[in-house]
Amino acid sequence: MAKKTIADIPVAGQRVLIRVDFNVPLNGSTITDDRRIRGALPTIRSVIERGGKAILMSHLGRPAGKGYEQAFSMAPIAKRLGELLDEEVTIPAKNCKSPEIAAAINAMNDGDVMLLENLRFHGCEKRGEADFGQTLASYADVYVNDAFGTCHREHASMVATPIAMGNKPKVAGFLVEKEIQYLSSTLTNPASPFTVILGGAKVSDKLPAIEHLLPKADHIIVGGAMAYTFLKALGREVGDSRVESEMVKDAHRIIELAAESKTDLHFPEDHICSTEFAERAGDIEVFDDEIKDGFMGLDIGPKTAARYSQIIKGSKTIVWNGPMGVFEWAPFKMGTKLIAEAVADATDAGATSIIGGGDSAAAAEKFGVANRLSHVSTGGGASLEMLEGKRFKAVDLLDEA
Repeated sequence: MAKKTIADIPVAGQRVLIRVDFNVPLNGSTITDDRRIRGALPTIRSVIERGGKAILMSHLGRPAGKGYEQAFSMAPIAKRLGELLDEEVTIPAKNCKSPEIAAAINAMNDGDVMLLENLRFHGCEKRGEADFGQTLASYADVYVNDAFGTCHREHASMVATPIAMGNKPKVAGFLVEKEIQYLSSTLTNPASPFTVILGGAKVSDKLPAIEHLLPKADHIIVGGAMAYTFLKALGREVGDSRVESEMVKDAHRIIELAAESKTDLHFPEDHICSTEFAERAGDIEVFDDEIKDGFMGLDIGPKTAARYSQIIKGSKTIVWNGPMGVFEWAPFKMGTKLIAEAVADATDAGATSIIGGGDSAAAAEKFGVANRLSHVSTGGGASLEMLEGKRFKAVDLLDEA
């Protein structure tokens, strides 16, 4: 899946349209986490430092798709990006289809940066309409996809625009290049032992990934609420823990598939439980194996964390998607914290570690290990779909290396 990147294209004097993922969390007009903006800087700098004109486009939040909404304006992002680049970043119009945009692009100097207003102010973006893609393509000589977080979406800026570019260059940015390298290339031939860590709430969310990775993995470690659906399938008592009743048969099928394969499928053997789904209410107890009625599992127990950590530290390739418990709450954070530290220790010892975005990435940050890991994905949903073995049209449309 090797693709040309922006580094392969001469950009001096060229209009370079870059699809970035600036869908950052906001508190009013204050950005509470600018990692996605900082993550796009290498691609943007590669363009402007070589004399290209960088025209950036992104979505932000969930506007109605019926025109400009101030609450979802890209203005705070333009301000923060300008601070990081130490140059002005303009938003030429409130409408991505406005004639003002073409005029503003024509007035750009080499090395300038422009940010289009929120793509999702237009309902045609999410509908993937060809006309909107054609409008965006008309602004550019070169198209760059550096928005891995939306690569699994066939939206206009992701698919219709590169199609409309025709024979003009269509390349990956450095973020997308890195995601493809780790989530596709590395997992095509993972170094063994290969361990997959899956957590979170729902078996249904992770089932396709388990089925795809089962033939490749040496170990699949299961934690989080999804573990209780598997334990229910094994006939264990899980108390009031969350169970997807409609998925019990599927969970049983996965257990049988694992038994017939080389893969060891691991489930929690002890549990930190509470009578309430709350941080500071309810009675908390640790149960070995089976859970008493009235209690729900909210984290893996210390025996499980120790066993899982040992497996992880002996691994050469590690994929982690989903926490082991409600790590945001102090009484139930230790399972996820110990797993995060084990993954970091294994990486320090030479393993390749791939963290699948979302809550896992947040946990890696919270517990201070993110900078010790090989790769922390910028796209939760996209990374999970790539772990399921899916192809993305938005990536397939980019020029081959």
